[in-house]
Amino acid sequence: MMKLGLVLLFAAYVHGCGNPTYEPSLSRVVNGVDARPYSWPWQISLQYLSGSTYRHTCGGTLLTPEWVMTAGHCIGSRTYRVVVGEYDLTKEERYEQVRSVARIVVHPYWDDNCLSCGNDIAMIKLASPVHLDDKVQPSCLPESGQIVPNNDPCYITGWGRLYSGGPIASKLQQALLPVVAHSICSRSDWWGSTVKTTMVCAGGDIRSGCHGDSGGPLNCRGGDGRWYVQGVTSFVSSRGCNTPLKPTVFTRTSSFTKWISDTLLQY
Repeated sequence: MMKLGLVLLFAAYVHGCGNPTYEPSLSRVVNGVDARPYSWPWQISLQYLSGSTYRHTCGGTLLTPEWVMTAGHCIGSRTYRVVVGEYDLTKEERYEQVRSVARIVVHPYWDDNCLSCGNDIAMIKLASPVHLDDKVQPSCLPESGQIVPNNDPCYITGWGRLYSGGPIASKLQQALLPVVAHSICSRSDWWGSTVKTTMVCAGGDIRSGCHGDSGGPLNCRGGDGRWYVQGVTSFVSSRGCNTPLKPTVFTRTSSFTKWISDTLLQY
């Protein structure tokens, strides 16, 4: 039933998944660079109401016209909205679609007091579906249990801080983060037992995510040429965003494929 549900949910996409109209500029630059506008059309900005203004807090990934995936730790008691078709947070560019939130489903085993325990994932149902076009498209979900190989050239995207303690980015950033196999990332001089098999590490030198990237995707290209969201940005080292041997840690999407599918079908 789970596999059938995914087929029914995703096969009907007019534009398909993980196939952007505007191809990403796949720079091998080790630090973050401005992404090509709208080349990651599933990237969303999760924003919270502060006074009379909405402010960016986390990223996320559009999976269907009605559903967005983000991190559990991004969710609190605030009033949220989701913006798709966003590129420069400081400008109105006419392509943004703003949606209020109808429902938030945080993984039942997510524990705010134990980030390293895993299950850092949440689903957001939008109050009304977004319109899919050349600037707003869904990412593909990996098959359940899929493991991304060591050193696979994946990309993190988001508006997170440009460096520890620095300003958040105005334009969407991307950075090449090669995957670090669990057998390496779980070594004592890396993350050790903090990293669970339901997580995936990527980066590890001066490349990493930073605060504000949370909830956004780890984008990895599949053998079929499409982009898959293989991870949900979860945490970085407490010593800073760019700490050697402390790659960015993501929730491994393929460990939660059934929960994602069940959530979409249930609500």
